Amino acid sequence: MERLYPQHVPVYGTDAERERLWDQCLNRDEPVVAVRDARRGFVVKYDLGHLDSRLTNRALQGLREQTASSRRYPTGKSDSFPRGTDPISGAERLGGEAGPVSGDLHAPTEEAARDLASRLSAVVFDGTNRTPR
Repeated sequence: MERLYPQHVPVYGTDAERERLWDQCLNRDEPVVAVRDARRGFVVKYDLGHLDSRLTNRALQGLREQTASSRRYPTGKSDSFPRGTDPISGAERLGGEAGPVSGDLHAPTEEAARDLASRLSAVVFDGTNRTPR
């Protein structure tokens, strides 16, 4: 599989659904790319742990840059901070954590989460972007 299109990104909301999805990906020998419907928004999740692999440094850097470039970040009130400035924290800049084995990236809507997951899936599913742990 080369990538997931937004309409095909799985969305889950319970632990049982999460376990089922991870088991399916393990059985298919595929990375997990999914959206968690959380109480306060949506979280794009990717995971390579069950494959005993990790993203290469180059792929991880590209994934982080791609994610950060697609976001605008107002960091405070317009009278105290310039609008659209980038936060200091890398996690804030990305909207979550993006590591070599797994990541959790927040999105405001299901549509935005599916779009982000689709873009990230192209990186995560590309075997040349992975190396054994």
